[in-house]
Amino acid sequence: MSRPGQGVMVPVNGLGFPPQNVARVVVWEWLNEHSRWRPYTATVCHHIENVLKEDARGSVVLGQVDAQLVPYIIDLQSMHQFRQDTGTMRPVRRNFYDPSSAPGKGIVWEWENDGGAWTAYDMDICITIQNAYEKQHPWLDLSSLGFCYLIYFNSMSQMNRQTRRRRRLRRRLDLAYPLTVGSIPKSQSWPVGASSGQPCSCQQCLLVNSTRAASNAILASQRRKALIAQPAPPAPPQPPPLPPGGPPGALAVRPSATFAGAALWAAPAAGSTETAPPPGGPPRSPSAPNGAPTPGRNNLNRPGPQRTTSVSARASIPPGVPALPVKNLNGSGPVHPALAGMTGILLCAAGLPVCLTRAPKPILHPPPVSKSDVKPVPGVPGVCRKTKKKHLKKSKNPEDVVRRYMQKVKNPPDEDCTICMERLVTASGYESVLRNKSVRPELVGRLGRCGHMYHLLCLVAMYSNGNKDGSLQCPTCKAIYGEKTGTQPPGKMEFHLIPHSLPGFADTQTIRIVYDIPTGIQGPEHPNPGKKFTARGFPRHCYLPNNEKGRKVLRLLITAWERRLIFTIGTSNTTGESDTVVWNEIHHKTEFGSNLTGHGYPDASYLDNVLAELTAQGVSEAVAKA
Repeated sequence: MSRPGQGVMVPVNGLGFPPQNVARVVVWEWLNEHSRWRPYTATVCHHIENVLKEDARGSVVLGQVDAQLVPYIIDLQSMHQFRQDTGTMRPVRRNFYDPSSAPGKGIVWEWENDGGAWTAYDMDICITIQNAYEKQHPWLDLSSLGFCYLIYFNSMSQMNRQTRRRRRLRRRLDLAYPLTVGSIPKSQSWPVGASSGQPCSCQQCLLVNSTRAASNAILASQRRKALIAQPAPPAPPQPPPLPPGGPPGALAVRPSATFAGAALWAAPAAGSTETAPPPGGPPRSPSAPNGAPTPGRNNLNRPGPQRTTSVSARASIPPGVPALPVKNLNGSGPVHPALAGMTGILLCAAGLPVCLTRAPKPILHPPPVSKSDVKPVPGVPGVCRKTKKKHLKKSKNPEDVVRRYMQKVKNPPDEDCTICMERLVTASGYESVLRNKSVRPELVGRLGRCGHMYHLLCLVAMYSNGNKDGSLQCPTCKAIYGEKTGTQPPGKMEFHLIPHSLPGFADTQTIRIVYDIPTGIQGPEHPNPGKKFTARGFPRHCYLPNNEKGRKVLRLLITAWERRLIFTIGTSNTTGESDTVVWNEIHHKTEFGSNLTGHGYPDASYLDNVLAELTAQGVSEAVAKA
């Protein structure tokens, strides 16, 4: 089947401008930490274009059109978006697409994330999907764009080719992106034109504008010192020596490489507040491309490129330069939070040390517990489970497994097989890929419990591409036939009761689970058999409340552990390391006394959510009791 290519993009020159006198759709995009350009919404892009027409050297206050983007500003001079309270910087660009493509029609394609929210695809992916949709292709392979996903238009779903996991997708009509026609002189560098119009008089912009003169003076002084070798001015008197680790409750902020270039700050932002995109993965909301953490997947809570680390004051502050504390970022003092944040950004950009109030730290572990206080969990036998390496069940060939759960259909309906996307009344799409003498490509079967129908050859191909453990999972409704097992390496699971309470469970003690998996060699069921795998962060501590539902979750987690479903070997979403032990779609709470990372309590829906995840893996209470 033919696969559509990427949507047509109007060619641009090196400065980000399209050819002269060509109509084009303008999409402003920001660069995330995965080097993916993420589009702003059409509403935000219209706002940026309006500001650009009035003042090409100014700044764009994104909070004026989107309340979720209040902390962020786009500086049109440097083409960067920055977050005022943290100083996180991200490049932005002005991209151009054909007016007949998806952004020109106001069409947005979105996928449903783990939290049930809809997230827009990158613009190039959105255009590619729309092209395939308009050409009435039944499916689309995104591997040409670097993603291992298949898009099925009949079921409006996205499937991961490796894990076979499906997500819903949708096509939504929204405001069309701005259209521009005309020419821009190529001889001028970005930005073009002179500042014009009256400055914004809102409190936020006045606060930002108040720092312009100071930043210009600092940077001009730095440039003079770089060009003219002159003796350094006498150092001001040294402040009293600080204790190791710096002042209590303070962090030393090291200048980031993002701020290093003087050209970036040659003309500081002209007073606007804007929001910086969230670091990592697709944003929780298409309108929130910012560094603010959002609940849900852990990749949305990763810090941005500007890192703050707790270091020794003597190591981070140059001799003779006093630390300048900026301590009112929470709005509790006389200094406005935005002004405090901007001051910290400008001082950091100039290479001066800045001491910020220490952000709250997650409480990962409970207070120390003596062995005598550790008790077994009521109603759960034992305190430990070990798993050993299990070999694949080679006696069960794919054809036998598929036939066990299927009933042959003599007169299949004229509808699609959702595996190969060919009609059930025709031969399987895997006919030319998989040769199997015992399964004819035109045979169709119905799964006994859920009733969904597929080509038998398609199910044989799907089973052969999986763990081959004797179980079968319906690709449509995820119903599991047989006992599903995973590829978790050997290890140990301990569980016990500790006399401390979790936030939100004040009158309840806590169940602590300790997982420990050592490094080892990958088996035949793993991605790279015979190669060493790493096991970072073990032992890992997880927590549940000691109530009826918490104990139920524990019993099911023990079953999932014994079936090797808790962990697997793959690539870490946080570090990018391959051939390492990673979580396997059953979420755990690893933060004991807080919920700053999204992996702690209180979380009213967690226990219900993890029960649903366990059920999706074929682990239910009836199975645990069996």
